[in-house]
Amino acid sequence: MVIAPELLVWNCYRGSLNDWGNRPQGGTFLEPENNAVTRDHDRFPGGCQAVGGVLSRIGDKWSVLVVMLLAGGPKRFSELKRAIGSISQRMLTLTLRGLERDGLVTRTVTPTIPPRVDYELTELGHSLCGPVRSIGDWAFDNHMRIEAARRSYDERQESAG
Repeated sequence: MVIAPELLVWNCYRGSLNDWGNRPQGGTFLEPENNAVTRDHDRFPGGCQAVGGVLSRIGDKWSVLVVMLLAGGPKRFSELKRAIGSISQRMLTLTLRGLERDGLVTRTVTPTIPPRVDYELTELGHSLCGPVRSIGDWAFDNHMRIEAARRSYDERQESAG
């Protein structure tokens, strides 16, 4: 897998990106049967609606990767797809639409033949880069401990059941 230089903020050369990009993210709104741009934030109870609605967009792996790639400047769709690698064209389209709808990304169409479409972070999108980088750093620093905890949990479940 070729790793985009923009994603190296998480020290991905040491391997943390390899698993993220190749595993399906089951049970989320990103599965094909659940991947329409979400407008239904009523599923979050009470005061959690505001936070839950935002986190449903920025908390998924594809949005995080797109934001980090766009932190380096405007990119075309094909550049994003090539840099991420394992994302389908449909999923990248849905992710970009959701980020645009939430005011994090702008889409600029240049009327040439063929048309040129560029994606760029808005000011709001740039404000997300720091927190996303912190989460990525935390994930990289702790992924071995999490894997060990998962193995331990799975072993306990197998021996109990």
